[in-house]
Formats: sequence, C-alpha cells, structure tokens
Amino acid sequence: MIIVTGAAGFIGSVVTRHLQQLGKEIVLVDDFSPAPKRPNWEQKSVRERVERSKLANWLEQLDEPPEAIVHLGARTDTAEQNWGLFLRLNLYYSQMIWAYCTQHQVPLVYASSAATYGGGEHGFSDDHAGISQLAPLNPYGRSKQEFDQWVLGQTETPPFFAGLKFFNVYGPNEYHKGRMASVIFHAFNQIQATNQMKLFRSHRPDFEDGAQSRDFIYVMDVAKVIGWLLEKQPASGIYNLGTGQARTFMDLVRGVFAALDLEEAISFIDTPEDIRETYQYFTEADMGKLRGAGYTEPFTSLEDGITEYVQQFLLQQVIY
Repeated sequence: MIIVTGAAGFIGSVVTRHLQQLGKEIVLVDDFSPAPKRPNWEQKSVRERVERSKLANWLEQLDEPPEAIVHLGARTDTAEQNWGLFLRLNLYYSQMIWAYCTQHQVPLVYASSAATYGGGEHGFSDDHAGISQLAPLNPYGRSKQEFDQWVLGQTETPPFFAGLKFFNVYGPNEYHKGRMASVIFHAFNQIQATNQMKLFRSHRPDFEDGAQSRDFIYVMDVAKVIGWLLEKQPASGIYNLGTGQARTFMDLVRGVFAALDLEEAISFIDTPEDIRETYQYFTEADMGKLRGAGYTEPFTSLEDGITEYVQQFLLQQVIY
C-alpha cells in the first residue's frame, strides 16, 4: 500500500487516482471535514481514510510499513501570514513523516514548491548547492524552504526520497481552492460568466501587461512523474517539477478562449495590494536534473492541457 497525504486536495486526489490505475492500494490522509473537498475522495475506493491529526499514532500501530509515502498535505495559501500555522502543518508535520520513513526505511516523495525561488534572482536551478541562497517571498515559501534545507542537512534518510518543487500546477480537482485555484480555473469561470477576462496589470516597467510568465504544468504530468519516481527510485534529492518552458498569462487566457470557441476579450486590472510586493513575474523550471535521472516522457503543452481541462472536466463538471 501507498499512503498519500493531502489526498482530499487538488494534487493529492489526482495522484491517488493515478496510483490506483497503476494497481496500487491507497490509504488517504487528510482533514476530511471540509465539504467542498468531498467530491475529490468520496467516490474513490481505498484501503482506509486516516484523519491528518491521527496519522502519527496510526503509523506506529501498523503491522508492517507501507510501500511508500507520498506527502502532499500542506497549508498552501500564499497570502496566509500566520507563521505558527506553517510551522505546525508544513514543517513539524513533514519532519514527523520523514522520521517515520527513515526509521522504517520507507521511500518518501514530498511536495516542496517553486515558491522557494522567491523573485527568481538566484535562478530556478534545483542544484542542492544553491538552495540555501534562496529567498522566498512569503511564509508559505519560507516553510517549504526550511524543510528542504532541513532535509539536506540530515545524515539519516529514507532509502529513497524526492522533494518536488512544483511550479504552477493546474487541472481537475482544484474546484475547492477558491482564490488559490489556478488562473485557468478562474479564467474559465470569468469568461463563462462575462464573456471576457481581466488579467493583472504589470507593475514593473520591464514586463508588459499580460507578459507575466509562469511555468504551467498539467496535474496529470505531475502524477505521472510521481508514479515514475516511486517505480524507478533514481538518486535521492530535490527536483524541480515544471515543463521547463515559461508561458505568459496572455497565452493562457487565449488558450481558454480557444477551448471555449469564443472571441478573445481581455482587459487589465491592478494587482491586489496584499500580494503586489510578493508577486512573481517569471518562473521557469530548470528540468535538467529530472531529465538526467532518466525521465523521458514529454510534458503536456499549455494549449493541449487547457483544452483537455476545459472541455473534458470544467465544462462537464467532472472529478478525476
């Protein structure tokens, strides 16, 4: 069996389905109380559901350790400022899981984040030598950075581990995320309601409006990489997980209009002041390490990913 934490969430629920398709028996771990997340897990046939707060005790009562743990559960709100919350949910909880995997020699894949790269002034390389220099722009990114640094300082480790710096993930099962859902999700809803889309205006002279860029990766590709890592177990370490190609928000919105077969109508509004100072204008994953480890599958293009997401999931209101 494989344990997936954050299994009621966006990436966790998709990874769960993918691993099930690979023939794995899954134990779901999360806070299952939020009603908006119920569709992500209630129809999945799994071995067991374990409440997040009870995981440590549950693990110690197992007769034999799991095949692996995929730790995707975290507080992910980039606007949240409560550092104590991030310490408890993102750092200490992850350290508990690491300790268990080390003691019982269980492979571990865990979620880091491209938010650790901050404004990108040090580039987007996942080379371990440069990780200590990174300066995240918000407490969420800082919590992920502190765990990555803690991991790299450990002398005792699981038999295999991979920390994945997710870039901008989009796709089905993010319906509950509200403000923190992908721009594609928000664009779809806004265009459906108004037949137009408003993007954040650039507040930097070196970027035109709509030219702010991200490395957008389809969640189905994320699930495939995690399945591959668990099977192949290449060199342990921290890996970027994007496509390696930054695309503009203008490209993204045009893709949504095309998927809906609608004429483009795009305008601009000011970036909200509470995120303006910590807003990333460019991210692009250096994917050399994962490719060098042997992962050869192509990543879904932004246009193809948007088309599938919009037409097969959003329009149909389908859960994966």
